[in-house]
Amino acid sequence: MQNIFLVRNWLLFLFIFSYLPIMAQTADSTAVPAPVKKKPAATRVVPDSLRPKPRPAAVAVKKDTVRTIRKDTVRTAAVPATAAVPVDTSAHKTDSAALAAASRPKPISEYDLYMKKLAQENIFLKPGRPVFRDTNTIRPFRDMDWLVYLVGGILLLLSIIRLSYTKYFVDLFRAFFNPTLSQRQLKDQLSQAPFPNMLLNTFFAVSLGVYLYLVLYRQQVFPQAEPWLLIPGLIVLVAAVYGIKYVMLRFCGWLFGNSELADAYIFILYLINKILGVLLVPFLVVLAFCDVEIARTFLYISIFFIVLLVVYRYIRSYSLVRQYLSFSKLHFFLYLCAFEVAPVLILTKVLLNIWLTGNP
Repeated sequence: MQNIFLVRNWLLFLFIFSYLPIMAQTADSTAVPAPVKKKPAATRVVPDSLRPKPRPAAVAVKKDTVRTIRKDTVRTAAVPATAAVPVDTSAHKTDSAALAAASRPKPISEYDLYMKKLAQENIFLKPGRPVFRDTNTIRPFRDMDWLVYLVGGILLLLSIIRLSYTKYFVDLFRAFFNPTLSQRQLKDQLSQAPFPNMLLNTFFAVSLGVYLYLVLYRQQVFPQAEPWLLIPGLIVLVAAVYGIKYVMLRFCGWLFGNSELADAYIFILYLINKILGVLLVPFLVVLAFCDVEIARTFLYISIFFIVLLVVYRYIRSYSLVRQYLSFSKLHFFLYLCAFEVAPVLILTKVLLNIWLTGNP
């Protein structure tokens, strides 16, 4: 009996011992864990301007309290007095600062002040400024490069004559500045070179013809005339006038039996013409290439020298003719008007009207 009780106790002990691990796990899972101490987290202070703004509470708005102000305006609702509506003061401050900055006047620069003053004083910038219209006709562009070559050719021709016949030039100017020399002696010295005599006569016609063209061009007498027609026409006109004059003087000397006087007068006439042709060369350069004011001044100077040479020619001619003939000063004046001035003026007028304008 005692042995059975001992065996039963031993079996009970084994059964309880086998459940001890299970009971230990159950106790661990049901036990409350101890709180773990953690380090306090660093707090960050957020400014009020960065915090999210609280949305205003929804307010019940009655339909009968809405009033329509205008068709395109915003509708406003009547809020009960008991409802508390939060006001955003920071937004109000920002808007007031922006308005203050916008209303602040900007500084005006010196350039703006100058332009404002210019707009007030200048007559062309005012609202009621006068209107000016250009009534001048548009003239077509004309290429004047050929004038450089023409004037250069005249200078080249004079240089060739001067360098080729130096003695003739010296005798020519000696005869011009010293009228007391014997007429026969001067004629003999200059007649020994007939070819330079012909060259200088031709040069006189060319120089005077180009001078007349430049005078007409500066005064705009024939603005539409072609230079390649007008310049040769003027040169031929000068040559024709003095050629006809030479023939008439020879004819008058033969007719009245006084050829020696006619030869002496022809010598003085063409002597002055040669000097005039050389004298006009610097005036050609000025009239061709200088400004309007300078060209006009030199035009008057050239006319003065031309008149002076013509008067000098008549003085020498009068003293020469007095050696051969006895006549009064009135007769000499009538001769000048009838045979010197009038034919040149009439011939020039007729030729210019017929050849240039076509109206005789």
